[in-house]
Amino acid sequence: MKIPEYIKDILGNLEKAGYEAFIVGGCARDLLMGRIPKDWDITTNAKPEETLNVFSEGKYENAFGTVLLPVRNREEVIDVVEITTYRSEQGYSDRRHPDEIKFEEKLDKDLERRDFTINAMAFKTQGDKCEIIDLFGGQKDLKKKIIRAVGEPADRFKEDALRMMRAIRFSSELGFEIEPKTERAITKLAGSIKFVSKERIRDELIRVLRSDRAYDGVMKLHELKLLQYIIPELEKGIGVAQDRHHIHTVFKHSVLALKFCPSKDWRVRLASLLHDIAKPDTKRMDKGHATFYNHDILGAKYAKKIAQRLKFSGVDAEKVATLVKNHMFYYNVGEVTAASVRRLIKKVGEENLKDLIDLRVADRLGSGVPKAKPYKLRHLEYMMEKVRKDPLSVKMLKIGGNDIMQILAIPPGPKIGAILDVLLAEVIEDPGLNVKIKLEKRTKELDGYKLEELREKAKEKIDEKKEEEDQELKKEFWVK
Repeated sequence: MKIPEYIKDILGNLEKAGYEAFIVGGCARDLLMGRIPKDWDITTNAKPEETLNVFSEGKYENAFGTVLLPVRNREEVIDVVEITTYRSEQGYSDRRHPDEIKFEEKLDKDLERRDFTINAMAFKTQGDKCEIIDLFGGQKDLKKKIIRAVGEPADRFKEDALRMMRAIRFSSELGFEIEPKTERAITKLAGSIKFVSKERIRDELIRVLRSDRAYDGVMKLHELKLLQYIIPELEKGIGVAQDRHHIHTVFKHSVLALKFCPSKDWRVRLASLLHDIAKPDTKRMDKGHATFYNHDILGAKYAKKIAQRLKFSGVDAEKVATLVKNHMFYYNVGEVTAASVRRLIKKVGEENLKDLIDLRVADRLGSGVPKAKPYKLRHLEYMMEKVRKDPLSVKMLKIGGNDIMQILAIPPGPKIGAILDVLLAEVIEDPGLNVKIKLEKRTKELDGYKLEELREKAKEKIDEKKEEEDQELKKEFWVK
């Protein structure tokens, strides 16, 4: 187990001062699984004031017995370790926070209050050896890959309703199954998730979406009756049939789009899940076929409303809505010009281009089609890359038309364009020439030449270079 030396030092200093100290909770679980913990939690029988006597840099500004200890490497803070006094908790009238906290002398009291068996283990180091304290079968559940509540599941969820979402989030992140009794308690108490702040629900949902099993997590939220309180709009798609390009109902298609989304960005995954959110409300029958006119426009409004309700940042809400609004973009090879692609880029933002492609791939695969990225999508990627690059033009040069007019003391006219084309052709041949002082000197030299002839040769070189770059791009995206 790779335990940092500073964690060993903290444990050692508490023990030298006469107190017990253990690594506990999620970091204990991660270490036993061979994972590197993101955060370090230590529990001790030292009261907060006693912990501060051992670590003068610590801060204690809460009612939960947690001292925050910054760990420094010279002047830089490299970590903040939470050192919490053993405690028990009584009464949860708001289904989220304990009404009363009592500091305890024994570790078992502290472990009893924790949510799941795999998070209710503690251990300490003694030289190269570890002593593991496991009162509730956490090690066995780790081996079996099971999420099981400590003690009576209903009691744990009545204490803190967010634990229901945490169970599903751990299942998604770790690839574990939720133990049947724990599942039944979630289903029975699902409605109490309404007592949890939207910010806490949002954070757990993001972690589900970020996980490698986001689809499984969302389906579990649905199966255990939580999704109806989080994103009820999604469940309106249950049983809503589609036709033509879709073999699944709206709900099944939406969750499958999430499953097949190639992006790791949780916002793109959320957009994949919500892209058809307005279809149930826009469905109409026309000559025996289902239509969903403007579901993309209305869907963007729904997506933004959902994101705002769950307290997502304005930036994240806007991105999700933008992707949903534009997921129906039209593109047909041979019909769409570079100018129309530029308009699309301006409309959705260059930063959203790849995400929009990923959403289209998710949409296609979620519809049951065999090819994720057909030729025309690859062609669109090629066109996007082509138009987003700085084109080979006089804009690349370090001098412009106004400079040439000043250097040669001439009015606007075709001669200026001719000189710029010649300069560009020479810079293409030798990029080192694209320095203002060199271009100014070369401009004076070109003043006496027959520029129309030079201009024709320059255009040949420019066109040749453009074609060369275009062929390289086409190879990159496998298009003709």
